[in-house]
Amino acid sequence: MRLTAPGACASLDWSGSCISFLGEAISVTTLLFDTSRLAALIEQTGWVARIVLLILLCFSLFSWTLIFQKSALFGRIEPQTARFLKMFRAAKALPEPGTLRAAAGGSPLVALYEAGFRELQNQIAGGNPHAGTLKSARPIEVEMQLASAEQVRRMERFMPWLATTGTVTPFIGLFGTVWGVMDAFAGLGDAGAASLRAVAPGIAEALITTAAGLFTAIPAVIAYNHYLSDIRGFAARLDQFAMEFISRVESLYS
Repeated sequence: MRLTAPGACASLDWSGSCISFLGEAISVTTLLFDTSRLAALIEQTGWVARIVLLILLCFSLFSWTLIFQKSALFGRIEPQTARFLKMFRAAKALPEPGTLRAAAGGSPLVALYEAGFRELQNQIAGGNPHAGTLKSARPIEVEMQLASAEQVRRMERFMPWLATTGTVTPFIGLFGTVWGVMDAFAGLGDAGAASLRAVAPGIAEALITTAAGLFTAIPAVIAYNHYLSDIRGFAARLDQFAMEFISRVESLYS
């Protein structure tokens, strides 16, 4: 009886070897998804692989903390910004900053409004924004641009960490893999046995660091791109609101 396959085995003996090879490869893949065996495998890892896994764990924990923090931040300021704009546009005159802060204090537009309102007060005689004439809209625009830049910086806080995690951690995992493969083949040379069974545990141990690196990097990259888009959107809304505020001020006090 003979079995034929392109590039594979041509005899029963060779096919048995191929089946054994495939069985070992499948068992290595299954090992990565079996949590109980994964825990046992981690216990058998060398000190280099454990250090790599510990570094990746620290990166992952901090990245997921940032992801949840940014998600809560943008989930909170989005409805507050909508509420702020609704109140601002519904008012015929300029509302008091305290009223807007009480209703939508978490929106970055509140700080922008307060900066423009404060400069307007400084320009109008007696500090009364409801009477007098506007001297120049340029100082108001500058103050609002500075406030806008500060709000964008706050939203961008720790964003470079997500970018660093997505860039660096795959290479950290790859380093652990290369080291593990070197260690596995060094052990194979010492044992003097050339079989997949001899190197499979070492290869599986090495691949854990690659999987851990990807598991750490992929969520960080996705979150970074998503939140960067949100920040750019809010930056554009800040600029638009600054123009809207200045237009309202010029129509009221010019």
